Amino acid sequence: MNQAVIPTQSATASAGTPVMLVTGSAKRIGAAIIKAAHTQGYRVIIHCRHSEQQAKALTADLNRRRPDSAAMIVADLKLVNEPKRLNDFVANIISCFGQLDVLVHNASRFYPSPLGSINTQQWDELFLTNAKVPLLLSQAFLPHLQTQRGCIISLLDIHAHDKPFKGYSAYNMAKAAHRMMVQSLALEMAPSVRVNGVAPGVNILPDADSDQALNDDDQKNILSSIPMQRIGRPDEIAHSVLYLAQASYVTGEIITIDGGRHLTLAGGSV
Repeated sequence: MNQAVIPTQSATASAGTPVMLVTGSAKRIGAAIIKAAHTQGYRVIIHCRHSEQQAKALTADLNRRRPDSAAMIVADLKLVNEPKRLNDFVANIISCFGQLDVLVHNASRFYPSPLGSINTQQWDELFLTNAKVPLLLSQAFLPHLQTQRGCIISLLDIHAHDKPFKGYSAYNMAKAAHRMMVQSLALEMAPSVRVNGVAPGVNILPDADSDQALNDDDQKNILSSIPMQRIGRPDEIAHSVLYLAQASYVTGEIITIDGGRHLTLAGGSV
């Protein structure tokens, strides 16, 4: 897939205003992060792979609110497997506003892989989006983030640490690798770049018509395990991401945003 970039009218407008890129940000939690950052004055770059219509609509809406403040890029993040395409992607992102201050790893695939049916396609896809892409994008954008003394924020999962989903082994392993990436890069990129993570519990349910959908029994079990007795909201994740983007003395930290679910969850169930 060729990369398509829709920039703002002026890449030099608002020089000095911080720039945030969120992968997988045309809708759901990614879009909530973009909107929250834009409200706080950031210039934002919306990335999508398939959700081009939603990305265009979001970009247009934000630019109506504040001209030359939002751009979008359409790209398959498999490009990390090809150095030239990865370099082109980085160049396209930087061309939007001339800098990058915050990189948010949000793009992810999530679906079951029950033992006995696990195949290499599942392994490759789940590890690509949840581990390989975050690592290689972080490395590729490092010089630009160093210039801005910026930061990286990863969207993780409470099940990536000690309490795995039953039937989701490949996903659990990939997210656990991503969690370790946050802690490892926090050491390697300090002091010029901070690296942190946010670990949601159930802050938004998968689309009912997707391969990630949860059945009614699973949804009831999840709700009963949350001390706050409600599903979280995407804006609550966005709030934590914005805190970490601005917390200049915080690195290597993973904030759990799950309504207390990690206190009651024994592991092994959804």
